[in-house]
Amino acid sequence: MENISNIWSLPIYAVAIGLLLACMLGLSAVTGARRDGRTMGRSLSMPFESGIVPTGSARLRLPVQYYLVAMFFVIFDVETAILVTWATVVTETGWIGYGAALAFTVFLAMSLAYLWRAGALDWGPRVRPRQGPDARKDRAA
Repeated sequence: MENISNIWSLPIYAVAIGLLLACMLGLSAVTGARRDGRTMGRSLSMPFESGIVPTGSARLRLPVQYYLVAMFFVIFDVETAILVTWATVVTETGWIGYGAALAFTVFLAMSLAYLWRAGALDWGPRVRPRQGPDARKDRAA
């Protein structure tokens, strides 16, 4: 039979967190600034961060490289999370677990090599071949 302190610790913790959240929300409702009608002001009636008056458009066009970096981060962050959790149970998994982790790492390395060869990691300006009379002389020689 389990010890009673082990059984009741989780519900007590959940109740304590619920009370803490209720206190924080209640205090913010009581002490928060409330403005209605004309006293609200132009900046507080706009749906923006903290009542700050927006400047410019919120629709930014980000380069594709921004999203590529984000995707690479997610992929390799998940890889790290999986390998770290595998490392905590490496003695129980034995050689089968080692082979699975190695296959997982090799698969990700192959996909990284594919992206590298496809040019997904070339983010700088591309060097264009020279056009003009000097380029024709170089090709003839």
